[in-house]
Amino acid sequence: MAPTPEDAERSVRARVVEWFGSYLGEALLQAERGEINQVLPDLFGYHIVQLGVRGPDNLLGSSRISHRVVMDIGPVPGTPPQHPVCFPSALPLASNSIDVMVVPHVLEFEPEAFTVLLEAERVLIGEGMLVILGFHPWSLWGLWRVLFGRPGRVPWCGRFIALGGVRGWLADLGFEVVRTRGFYFRPPLARASNVHRFAFLDRFGARCWPYFGGAYLILAKKRVIALTPIVPSWRRTLVPNGAPEAGAHG
Repeated sequence: MAPTPEDAERSVRARVVEWFGSYLGEALLQAERGEINQVLPDLFGYHIVQLGVRGPDNLLGSSRISHRVVMDIGPVPGTPPQHPVCFPSALPLASNSIDVMVVPHVLEFEPEAFTVLLEAERVLIGEGMLVILGFHPWSLWGLWRVLFGRPGRVPWCGRFIALGGVRGWLADLGFEVVRTRGFYFRPPLARASNVHRFAFLDRFGARCWPYFGGAYLILAKKRVIALTPIVPSWRRTLVPNGAPEAGAHG
């Protein structure tokens, strides 16, 4: 029997989790944890959700919010799920119920990336915060993907979405982008010696081309649109006892 699209998606999700367990994946995850640890302590509320498992530990450890939930978007075949499993385009969460949502490398591997953001907008409260981690196509990683990335291999099989593209989607959904930051300027070389050898590029890149890191972080706020009441152009003139004047009827 030929695999269904759902089977293919589950396979990719499983390989994403496996890749983040590789040496290169762990190095990137460590850098991402450092970036997100600079953001989460300043975000407050009652409920924080991480959508998608990326490695053995979650990314919420530095949050001051006590109620933390990690939701997986597809269990690894052959292993029992350690977290609640959901469809990212149809989250089992009430509207306007979540204060902070963290979305690490979900958009690249979902066929309906915009719908994922649409769901995030639905479940976040007004002024709620959205944290997105993504791969940047305009970077050494993006160049490597074009030149050497093998079809079907993670992370190169994902759709690297430019920072400007995600910002445009967020603007369409009414988000205000509060902060963007590129990081991990090292080439995506898997050997441990190479990962350490090019560590100096992180310091150099952060100063010289900060928006072209292999990965980026976006912090966005769900804006609340205040409705301005419309004052009618006509006024009913009232007499002192509150009854309409006769002239008011013509």
